Amino acid sequence: MATFDDVRAIALDLPETEERDGGWHMGPSWRVVGGAMFAWSRPVTGKDLAWMREQGRDPGDPVLGIRVAGEEGTRELLEAFPVEAFTIPHFDGYPAVLLRLPLVAPDLLREFVIDSWLLKARKRTARAWLAEQGLAEG
Repeated sequence: MATFDDVRAIALDLPETEERDGGWHMGPSWRVVGGAMFAWSRPVTGKDLAWMREQGRDPGDPVLGIRVAGEEGTRELLEAFPVEAFTIPHFDGYPAVLLRLPLVAPDLLREFVIDSWLLKARKRTARAWLAEQGLAEG
């Protein structure tokens, strides 16, 4: 069972990453320093919550949003992890997926957060980090 403390530990262990208050009705978010968000708390509310309930679906709580590699990345994640991952109309056409955080295994959470960070990190920073980890970029 993953928590925002787990997300925080993974994200802040990555280079050039900072945590910010998400504002609005959101909790924490994680960004590359001086850049875009790659992971964030994202409660499902209003029309999107009503839409999910009409379909007999429950977003669960808490929910983590992560960046993905375009529509193909969204589709692949939703197909591979239908219990853990979902989307809502608000995110149509946006490169992100929502995760039912309590249903995500810790090793899978780490993979999701790192993959999301790699999409937003400076390429030089990402290459250096991957090399440190003994991982080939790809």
